[in-house]
Amino acid sequence: MFFNRSDDPKQQSAAPKTRPMPLLPLRDIIVFPYMVVPLFVGREKSVRALEEAMADDKEILLAAQKTAKTNDPSPEDIYTVGTIGTIVRLLRLPDGTVKVLVEGKRRARIKRFVPSEDMFLVEHEGIADIVPADPKSAPGAELEAIARSVQSTFDGYAKLNKRVAPEVIVQVQGIDDPSRLADTVAVHLTAMKLGDRQEVLETFDVKKRLERLFELMNAEIEILNVEKKIRSRVKKQMEKTQKEYYLSEQMSAIQKELGERDEFKNEIQELEEKLAKKQMTVEALDKVKKELRKLKMMQPMSAEATVVRNYIDWVLALPWDEKTEENYDIEAAETILDEDHYGLKKIKERVLEYLAVQALVRKLKGPVICLVGPPGVGKTSLARSIARSTGRKFVRLSLGGVRDEAEIRGHRRTYIGALPGRIIQSLRKAGANNPVFLLDEIDKMSSDFRGDPAAALLEVLDPEQNKSFNDHYLDLDYDLSDVMFITTANSLGGIPAPLRDRMEIIELSGYTEFEKLNIAVRYLVPRQREEAGLGKIDVDITENAIRTVIHHYTKESGVRNLERELGSICRKIARQVLIDGKADGTKNEAGETISNRTYRVAAKNVPQYLGIPKYHSTKTSDHDEIGLTNGLAYTQYGGTLLECEVTVVPGKGKLVITGLLEKGMQESAQAAMSYIRSRQAMLGLEEDFHSKFDVHVHFPEFVPKDGPSAGVTIATSIASALMRIPVRRTVAMTGEITLRGRVMPIGGLKEKMLAAHRAGITTILVPKENRKDLREIPKRVLQTTRVVLVEHMDEVLREALVLSDPESVFGKRVPPMEVLHGKVIDHSADHDHPPTAIPAPGAQQ
Repeated sequence: MFFNRSDDPKQQSAAPKTRPMPLLPLRDIIVFPYMVVPLFVGREKSVRALEEAMADDKEILLAAQKTAKTNDPSPEDIYTVGTIGTIVRLLRLPDGTVKVLVEGKRRARIKRFVPSEDMFLVEHEGIADIVPADPKSAPGAELEAIARSVQSTFDGYAKLNKRVAPEVIVQVQGIDDPSRLADTVAVHLTAMKLGDRQEVLETFDVKKRLERLFELMNAEIEILNVEKKIRSRVKKQMEKTQKEYYLSEQMSAIQKELGERDEFKNEIQELEEKLAKKQMTVEALDKVKKELRKLKMMQPMSAEATVVRNYIDWVLALPWDEKTEENYDIEAAETILDEDHYGLKKIKERVLEYLAVQALVRKLKGPVICLVGPPGVGKTSLARSIARSTGRKFVRLSLGGVRDEAEIRGHRRTYIGALPGRIIQSLRKAGANNPVFLLDEIDKMSSDFRGDPAAALLEVLDPEQNKSFNDHYLDLDYDLSDVMFITTANSLGGIPAPLRDRMEIIELSGYTEFEKLNIAVRYLVPRQREEAGLGKIDVDITENAIRTVIHHYTKESGVRNLERELGSICRKIARQVLIDGKADGTKNEAGETISNRTYRVAAKNVPQYLGIPKYHSTKTSDHDEIGLTNGLAYTQYGGTLLECEVTVVPGKGKLVITGLLEKGMQESAQAAMSYIRSRQAMLGLEEDFHSKFDVHVHFPEFVPKDGPSAGVTIATSIASALMRIPVRRTVAMTGEITLRGRVMPIGGLKEKMLAAHRAGITTILVPKENRKDLREIPKRVLQTTRVVLVEHMDEVLREALVLSDPESVFGKRVPPMEVLHGKVIDHSADHDHPPTAIPAPGAQQ
């Protein structure tokens, strides 16, 4: 049971007045009952309201404005619930304002504003507190418990908030009335916002008012505890800093008494001596002098002094004017390049051209060369050889996985632990400003929210801009124009177009079998023998054995795995040397037990050292077959022979394509089928053959396949299957086909022809537009292979199909074709002209 306290005879004074009462609008303050507060009043209406109250019974309604900045509030700008207060004292000040002391009595609600020009007059009604009727009831006991909790919590709040006077704590602990307790506590919660105070004032249920105050006090206590911890931590840190400073000063005084030199001043003197000897740009010199002046004014143990000292060290350590003397002897450079690498003619020529121009000009913008090729072909080691041949120092920076722009340009000095970018760090390590700088794996970079490192490299690799490269840490222009930049990549696809445009692209194709054999004999076997300790042991690894390793134990474009397998053979020989030496009882000069036997590794012995062969060489079929054609493909491991099978079965004209084919090869198959349909009359096929049979095209090898160069292969297999005419097993082909039967050029011709040569192919059909690429084919391949240049699919079918009378199918054609080894046969697309025999590059004419 609850009742309104206005029903109590003691609370009859809360009954509303019948006449209007003056209103005093308050700014940024809420007056609660039982609260005594001084107010400064300056607005005319407010002063007249005070005068009206003093002339009557000294009671005035105190209500807060919703917005404190409003100078002339309207009724809508004033809260409707306020406190009726009694004027205790009023004092007029010389400046016209009034200081008044008021005491809050009871809550009241504004019913309406009475029109008045001089002041705010309102009609109001009193508001009684809602409390339990019986203090001994359950609601009464609950109210008592909440009141005690509020008193206890206020005691803890007062201990944390030093603004609460001790006598206030005693006063709050002595209040028995829950309503008065709530209003008194609300007055002393100084951090409470105006909106929260008004909310407490408008909460007439005393229990809910105490609960709200309890919640607000706990939140404020939590904030005060955090502030206390922060103050304590800051105080400890200040005491520690002061202690360190005091001890530092004491140490300095002791050192001076003992005659020791001040280490900090000694360090500054050393920096000044280095600066006097260092050759650098005017901008860098001025910057270091400025930082030195700043360092002299700092405390040695301060964090800022450490930052400045590190910066000066970095600037002084850089090779601003230090260069290595370059070697302009072209013959000596060529000898070094040939010693280190076999083949690679194009890149060697480019390096020698650069040296020749440098010898004449003496000042040349550093070239930016990009070596693109599969793994293991020697891109990184080639860069080292270039540095050795030019007499420059070598620096390598791996960009694989770099995704932060600051890795290139560095961090600004405002960051803790900031350092220059890896370009500047590498130059400091090199100690010269004209090294050969290798940016390895440039296609493996990526970007994220920290920036794009490829964009930062645009300035580094641009000869027009890199003479003033600006690192974020140094904030100085550094000249990179003397640096010879070499980048490496496995593919051009991962290099952004603007970056690719700034580099001279040199593609390194995979090594041929002959090149791998020469590299193994000249470089890999001797190196692996030395590493296995077989330098003085008679070891003979035959060329046939090396070929066996190349064909059956490695499948790569480079020679990395080949060297690994040869190393495995040498290690097994080393073990056998020790076993045989112990059995023979022979010792070397050092007294070690080793064998003096000769160890010969032939092709048939390779499985004893390396186990079962991992790969099997692709061979052609034993006889000519219908629907089976030898295609040529280029993979990351080099060229390979790719068989295409086609079978025709009764059906409804469906074209099925299988064999892990990507979209490009599927479209080639569709184009090939369209060409066959357009030539059905010439090929002797029925007009509606495409609606009677299903054609299944299949590539047996279980590896993903893509690219357009299988078009002629698919078309030949389909034609053979439909015409029931076999395809020559000694013929291989490559080229894309258009709907009109035109044969388009392809890439990777060198690797494809080498693969055909290894498989025993004697005739290779090549698009005529690839004639220029035949210069790169080794002479020994051309001398044993018949290369036929074709422009149209009809010419491909004439060469590939086993026809007893080609003229019966293709009409009157040229005289019978000769097989000229070492020559390139060129078919003219015009049927009125005979084919011409064109000598292969390097062949005898």
